[in-house]
Amino acid sequence: MKTLMLAAALVLAAALAHAQQLPPGKWWQRPEIIRQLQLTNDQQDQLDEVFRNAANGLIDAKGEVEKLQIALRGEIDRPQIQRANVLRIASQLGAARGRLFEREIAMLLDMRGVLTDEQWNRMRAVLDRPRDLMQQQPQRQRPMQQRPRGNVRPQ
Repeated sequence: MKTLMLAAALVLAAALAHAQQLPPGKWWQRPEIIRQLQLTNDQQDQLDEVFRNAANGLIDAKGEVEKLQIALRGEIDRPQIQRANVLRIASQLGAARGRLFEREIAMLLDMRGVLTDEQWNRMRAVLDRPRDLMQQQPQRQRPMQQRPRGNVRPQ
């Protein structure tokens, strides 16, 4: 049981780490990115077109992953775990995540084709910056704030 819970947690953590490697949202529409990359109106239109062409497939692939995650959690939460069912769903989930990743990469490659090499290098620097800052700064422990109890209100 503990092994299955650990495996499920690792699968979810891997999915989150994987998603953070791709550009978040419609990055080409953000004024700071437009300025930093010096995107032309034509490039922004092309990037919108790439996104629109990929959107339905990405939505379907993400939906499939989410459905299988729910199914896996349901199987793991059963009082009597059926190992074969858990492993079957886990295998399906891994394949669905692979398909989602392939769709994301295909869209990213199409978007990469719209950018010049210089723009791509600037974009990579922008995307890598937050990760680098997070890794360099030690996490600070914040003291927990005291909350008023009962009917006492802060003044």
